[in-house]
Amino acid sequence: MLLKLLGFVMRVGLLLAALVFFASLLAAGLVVLVYWLLRALWAKLTGQPVSPWTFQVNRQDVWSRFNQRGFGSTGKAATTPDHVVDVEVSDVTAVTDVEPKRITPR
Repeated sequence: MLLKLLGFVMRVGLLLAALVFFASLLAAGLVVLVYWLLRALWAKLTGQPVSPWTFQVNRQDVWSRFNQRGFGSTGKAATTPDHVVDVEVSDVTAVTDVEPKRITPR
């Protein structure tokens, strides 16, 4: 009986916490809405255009920053280190030393 009562109290407490969280989000949204409406009203009264709230992101700037430096490099030109040896590329599609094995289900 005590566990059922404790479970019921826990569920009611979680429901109340969720309602308080939802109400706080709703209140914050209403505050932002009222602020934006007052701003738009003031702009209309003073004859200024109503400008929306937008986030300006210059993607070209970000791309050029990473494209010039490269990912993870220090900004210097990429040079070949002395310990790297150049070798000829061989054809890796011609595999000759593989023995086929039959896979049986268990």
